[in-house]
Amino acid sequence: MRLLTTVAALRCFLTKRRLESQVRVLEEKILDGLTSWYQTDVGLVPTMGNLHQGHLSLIERARQENSTVIVSIFINPLQFGPNEDYGHYPRTLEQDRQLCEQAGVDAIFAPSPDEIGIPQKNIQESQVTQVIPPSAMISGLCGRSRLGHFQGVATIVTKLLNLVQPDRAYFGQKDGQQLAVIKRLVADLNVPVEIVACPTVREASGLACSSRNQYLTAQEKQQAAVLYRSLLQAEAAFKAGVRYSSRLLEVVQQELAKVSSVLVEYIELVEPTTLMPLDKIQEEGMLAIAARLGATRLIDNTILRDRQPIIAIDGPAGAGKSTVARQVATKLGLVYLDTGAMYRAVTWLVLQQGIAIDDECVIAELANKCKIELTPSQDLQSPVRVWINDTDVTQAIRTIEVTSQVSAIAAQAAVRQALVKQQQSLGKRGGLVAEGRDIGTHVFPEAEVKIFLTASVGERARRRQQDFKTQAQPEVSLEQLEKDIAERDWKDSTRKVSPLKKAEDAIELQTDGLSISDVASRIINYYQQRLSQW
Repeated sequence: MRLLTTVAALRCFLTKRRLESQVRVLEEKILDGLTSWYQTDVGLVPTMGNLHQGHLSLIERARQENSTVIVSIFINPLQFGPNEDYGHYPRTLEQDRQLCEQAGVDAIFAPSPDEIGIPQKNIQESQVTQVIPPSAMISGLCGRSRLGHFQGVATIVTKLLNLVQPDRAYFGQKDGQQLAVIKRLVADLNVPVEIVACPTVREASGLACSSRNQYLTAQEKQQAAVLYRSLLQAEAAFKAGVRYSSRLLEVVQQELAKVSSVLVEYIELVEPTTLMPLDKIQEEGMLAIAARLGATRLIDNTILRDRQPIIAIDGPAGAGKSTVARQVATKLGLVYLDTGAMYRAVTWLVLQQGIAIDDECVIAELANKCKIELTPSQDLQSPVRVWINDTDVTQAIRTIEVTSQVSAIAAQAAVRQALVKQQQSLGKRGGLVAEGRDIGTHVFPEAEVKIFLTASVGERARRRQQDFKTQAQPEVSLEQLEKDIAERDWKDSTRKVSPLKKAEDAIELQTDGLSISDVASRIINYYQQRLSQW
């Protein structure tokens, strides 16, 4: 791991790293013929140092999804007000360095303010060019008491994104207002980066992890846990059918009032993307709190979603994910998110329009402009009807011509990114069953039900051999199939980027000796158990 303190060193490191990654990709393609989508990607985790478990969860996610991970450590003077704790903010670079090395970070970028042209003044006094988010997004919530804070955050985040030029940047949901502002910044300025929101990490008491928690005494830490308890009370009320802001805020206030030392700054319900106040939750809302305990200011929030659950099924090749997912969706009356059909639909459109398969720029434009819809069907042979740009292509995408070209289209990074975006958009409504290798960890990390479907190598080899017989394909020995599957498992699980991995909150289902119906029934039972708890 490298510690970089200058812009010149950072640029040199990234140039060499990207070149090395491209060489490795070429070597891997030659060796195994497999294509990975994220092999040269760079992930950035912006921090102010004094790393804790919350930061480490961001790093872990970045490590899973990128070949290079950069952690920036910069205590940004522009986001501190005149009477805030800039001078006393914890500076623990050596400790942070050790944690990053243990977490597999490739480089830390820890510049001085002068190195990146940031004067050690607050935003009001600074003469530096500023990035100013929409006033409506920064005038409420924390913006009321922290004047200039979000201008300072937006300015330094823009600088870091320009310097690193990452494919993805990772931020925690705990700072919900900051997350919304940065997403808007990236969208408005057309910055080519994906902002990845990661769940809030909490201490055993429920207190959200924060560098400022160390300011709290042991007693204050116990008292501070009331913030999370109040959010849990609101979640319970929401699950019971409460949708109006006035009642949800009242529930939070009643719980917070039990700890008199907690001085509430605000309790608000806002739309998570625009931060506009909500009177009633139609689809989703962010319930946010800021409070002071002694001299320490604490924030927390929760997202309340009114949607049907998502079932995410991941697992190794040959575990029966696709067949099981189709059956689960049919029995529960949910939509089977046939990701393979989405890639086939794009391939059909490419062929239909006479576009060359290797014309990636035109295909990228096509993939980002097309609209794909999936609707349930009573036809057991085609349980999902597939539409692209209002044309039903359910049968057309199953032709030999499409089948022979879909792998080449799916291997193009821009297509993958465009379709993941569409999949996540479909997921906002919920009511989906989706399967893959990273559905629960990357595409739908917020899925309510996560299943990791697996089976022994021997079982999967027997199933594949039976499939070959059913399809009248040439027979392959069990020994060879087991060898192929074991090799594929090793490659999938040891990939540097997006490896096959069970999500922390997924349940593992071993399917040896079980029929498809047995597996589907177990998932449905688990789903119904979870549903009864919501």
